[in-house]
Amino acid sequence: MCGYAGMAVSSKSISVLTPELLGVMGDSIRLRGPDDQGMWLDSSLRLGLVHQRLAIQDLSPLGAQPMHSIFGRYTIAFNGEIYNFKQLKARLVALGFQFKGGSDTEVILAAFEAWGIESALIDFIGMFSIALVDHQEKKLWLIRDRVGEKPLYYYQSEGNILFASELKPLLLCPLFKKEIEPGAVGLLMRHNYIPAPWSIFKNTFKLEPAHYLCFNLVNTTEAPIKKCYWNPSLKWDHSLNAQSLHERLDPLLRQVIADQMISDAPLGAFLSGGIDSSTIVSLMQQQSSRPVKTFSVGFNVAGFNEAEHAKAVASHLGTDHSEFYVQPADALDIIPRLPDIYDEPFADSSQIPTFIVSRMTRQQVTVALSGDGGDELFAGYSRYASYDRGFTMRRQGLAHKLMNHLPAAVVAQLTRLGKVNQRDLSLQLVLEKVLRYKASFNAASPQAFYQNQVGYWLHPEAQLTSATRLAYALDNMPVREDPTSTFQWCDINSYLPDDILVKVDRAAMANSLETRVPLLDHRLVELSLTVPTGINVVGGVTKQPLRKILYQHVPRELVDRPKQGFAVPVAHWLKNELRDWAEDLLSEKSLADTGIFNSDLIRQKWHAHLTSSHDYSFHLWSVLMFQSWYRKYI
Repeated sequence: MCGYAGMAVSSKSISVLTPELLGVMGDSIRLRGPDDQGMWLDSSLRLGLVHQRLAIQDLSPLGAQPMHSIFGRYTIAFNGEIYNFKQLKARLVALGFQFKGGSDTEVILAAFEAWGIESALIDFIGMFSIALVDHQEKKLWLIRDRVGEKPLYYYQSEGNILFASELKPLLLCPLFKKEIEPGAVGLLMRHNYIPAPWSIFKNTFKLEPAHYLCFNLVNTTEAPIKKCYWNPSLKWDHSLNAQSLHERLDPLLRQVIADQMISDAPLGAFLSGGIDSSTIVSLMQQQSSRPVKTFSVGFNVAGFNEAEHAKAVASHLGTDHSEFYVQPADALDIIPRLPDIYDEPFADSSQIPTFIVSRMTRQQVTVALSGDGGDELFAGYSRYASYDRGFTMRRQGLAHKLMNHLPAAVVAQLTRLGKVNQRDLSLQLVLEKVLRYKASFNAASPQAFYQNQVGYWLHPEAQLTSATRLAYALDNMPVREDPTSTFQWCDINSYLPDDILVKVDRAAMANSLETRVPLLDHRLVELSLTVPTGINVVGGVTKQPLRKILYQHVPRELVDRPKQGFAVPVAHWLKNELRDWAEDLLSEKSLADTGIFNSDLIRQKWHAHLTSSHDYSFHLWSVLMFQSWYRKYI
C-alpha cells in the first residue's frame, strides 16, 4: 500500500513543477508510504510524479516507484495490490518478458506493454489506484479499481491537472484554488460523507470506482476521456439454490483469502466476532501454519461492545488475539486529528474506533484483512428488511391517507399532540420528520425510497446559505428484481466505496497499515449479484451463504446474534465528555464564521439532543466534522 501525487501543468505554470514542491506534496502523505519516497519529472511533458512507498511485495529497491516499463513506453505510480500478479507474470514470461524484481508494479507495466491498458485491466485481480504516463501517445491515465478500495482525487483548472491519493498534496500546490463546493456540503449533511464524483472543493473530484480518465498531455485544457471498464450483470441466477451456491462460493472465497494472505510483511486481521470478520478469520486460520494475529476494540457502554464476542471466536479458532477498550478520553485525543486523517469532511463516527484498532494492529503487523462488504453482498443490513416492508406497504393504511390528504403542517401538529415522545420537540423538528415520511410514502421506485431513508437531513440544501443540489450515483440506480437487491446495489455504489472504504483506508493509512478486503474481490461481487434475496435471507436471518461457510468452523451460538455494527456511543458522548467541544463548534458565532449554514435548525437540533430523549447525533456529526475541518483548512 502506498500513496502518490502528481501534476501536469500548462506552459504558463511550468515554473511550479519543481522537485521541491513534489517532495513537499509527497511528505504530506508520508504515512501512506513511510519506507521510501521516489520522484520523476519530465519537463518536455510538463509532468511530475512523487510516490510514497509502504513496502509489502518485494521489499528491495527493485520495487521502488515511480517505475518505468521495460520498453520505456510507460511510467507508473501505483497504490494497491494485484493479487494474481504471479500468474500474470508467468504468462508474460512465456511471451518473452524479463523481470528485474518481484513486485506486482513491474508486472502491471509489462501487462500494459503486452496487452494494452484496457485489456490488462480486465485481467487484474486486486485493489488499485494508478497514475500512468504513456510517453508514446502523450497521455495521462488515472485508473481506479472496480469497487473503490483505493482512493484517487483529481483537479483540473486553467490547463493544470493535479492528482493524488488524498486531498492534502493538492492543497499544497499553489495552482490549487481552495473554493468550497456548497453542494458537496449538502451531500455531506444528507449522507455523512461526500459521494463520488464530488469533493469538498470546486473543480476537484473523486474518480468513481471501475473508471479511468485519459488526459491529453499535448493540450491539458481538454476535458479527459472518461470510461467505466466494469459492468457486472445484475440479473439473478434462478437456477441457484443454497447448496449449489455454497459449492461455488466456498472454494472461491478460500482461494481469494489464500491469495490475499501472500505478503512479504507481517499480516493479521480485524475481528469483531460478527459473521463477516469471523468467516474471514476462520478461513485464514485454516490455511495458516501458525496462529493468525487478530485485533478488536470494545466499549464499556451497554449495547456497543462487540469485543467479548470477538474474544470468544478468537479463542475457539485459536488465534493470537489482542483487544483494546475505547474510553471517552481516547475519542477526545483522536477527534482533533480527524481533519488531518480525513482531509475532507467525513462524518461516520465509527472512524474513531477504526483508527484505534488500526493503530493497535500496526504495532504488530503491516497488513490486515477485514470483513467489510459482507452486508452489501449478502443482504446483511437489518434496514433492508424494514425498507422492503416500508416500500411495499407505503401506499396502504391510515398513515398514507393522512399523508396524502392533509397538509404536512397539520400532520405535524397532530403528531405532536398525539405522540407523547414527540412533545418535547419543536414543531419545526416534527414537521421535518413528517416531510421525510411524506416523501417516502410517495416514492415511485425502491431507489427513490432508499434515498429518502438513508438521508439524515431530508433537504440539507435548505440548511445552507447557498447551495445547489448536485447529481450523483444514487440518482440513477437501476431497479433490480426486488427492492432488497436494489437497496444492495445502491449501497455497493455509494455507501460502500464512499463511506466504509474511505473510513478504513484513511484510518489504516494514517497508521501506515495496509488493509485488504477479501469479500470485495470482483469475482465474489459478481457471484453475489446473481444470488436471489430468498437465498441470502431465510426466515428473517440474513447472510445465509456466509453463515453456511462459517458454521463449518465456528459454533452457531458464538456468532448468531442481532447485528450490532461498528458503532460508537457518540450520542452519549455529545451530552457529556464531548459537550464543550461540540458547543464551541455549534455556537451561533462559529456557525456564522463559516458562513455556510443557516444556523436556526442546527441549533434547534443541538438543543433537542441535549434536552430531550431524541438522538440527533447522526445529524449533528456531519456539521461538527465540517466545522472542525473548516478551522484547519480554510
